[in-house]
Amino acid sequence: MNFKLLHTDPNSKARAGILHTAHGDIETPVFMPVGTIGSVRGVTQPDLEKDIKAQIILGNTYHLYIRPGMEVLKAAGGLHNFMNWHKPILTDSGGFQVYSLSPTRKIKDDGVEFTSYLDGSKHFFTPKSVLDIQQIIGSDIVMPLDECVSLPAEHNYVRKSVQLTHKWLKEAKIYHDSREVKRQMLFGIIQGGTYADLREESAKFVADLDMDGNAIGGLSVGEPAEEMYAMTDKVVPFLPENKPRYLMGVGTPDNLLESVALGIDMFDCVMPTRNARNGWLFTKNGIVNVRNSKWKDDFSPLDPDGESPVDLFYSKAYLRHLHMCKELLGMMISSIHNLAFYTWLMQEARRHILAGDFATWKVDMVKKVTTRL
Repeated sequence: MNFKLLHTDPNSKARAGILHTAHGDIETPVFMPVGTIGSVRGVTQPDLEKDIKAQIILGNTYHLYIRPGMEVLKAAGGLHNFMNWHKPILTDSGGFQVYSLSPTRKIKDDGVEFTSYLDGSKHFFTPKSVLDIQQIIGSDIVMPLDECVSLPAEHNYVRKSVQLTHKWLKEAKIYHDSREVKRQMLFGIIQGGTYADLREESAKFVADLDMDGNAIGGLSVGEPAEEMYAMTDKVVPFLPENKPRYLMGVGTPDNLLESVALGIDMFDCVMPTRNARNGWLFTKNGIVNVRNSKWKDDFSPLDPDGESPVDLFYSKAYLRHLHMCKELLGMMISSIHNLAFYTWLMQEARRHILAGDFATWKVDMVKKVTTRL
């Protein structure tokens, strides 16, 4: 399991590479559909594989730990078998969900205590236990326990949070290296809020640990996009070229393109499916709100230039009708379309990186994908 850098765009930091995992190779840059509980909302696994052409999906350690629970996943032989998805899976540590979903959480030096959102039962995550949980899940790429602070936050608080995240990461790295789990890759997570000095400190620390990959966390949590780009740009120069770079929780199509230009390889976000459920479609020519009355009697294909079979099979008028009736099929069609578009966008970015004209293509593409149709 390793990463091979194939080409860097001559006029940006954009990279094309290939990541080898136990469940298959991943061409980068890549977008990972979010399958929080072992399911990408409104999308079947055959849809993911055949129509969306997803190379890897993301699962959530916290939610899978709460339900269906480790006993079920252990009996199933891991998440791949449980959900019948045999391509790569990345699982985050669940740390963000602990902080956001448990109002009674207590952050301690050795981990975090929290209550289940489901039944109020008490639990405790440590740097080691989240790796044990992810071993049962059987994901190909695992994330360590970290503290993701909400923004804005005072410099002193963020500094202490970064130090705790570093302590936990070092413990996780030592524990991971001591186990016979060679099929799993452990990424490090860089934190630091929107403070450039803390981001630099965190990037250097994580890079020195020689992780299997490096992730940038704690961004895309409400700060302006310009700050997200600035922090990403600050971090990337300290990261090794021969390791994949993952910007967590990002984002819109233009966010992805701008971040690829900064040297990021991997992304995940709920936006394509969440927006789909509200009738928002991302296309090569701009954003469509299919609920608008202008589409009421538009019987043309959903997206003549789309990459999924649903784009030619259904009309805009029909899809609008489904959404206005709050019919689940409308949400499913829209989710398949958006995810297929995200997959296409990253594959097209890769094609232009390899061709050497990504920077020029990106400028024009950003204008298109941000246009409201």
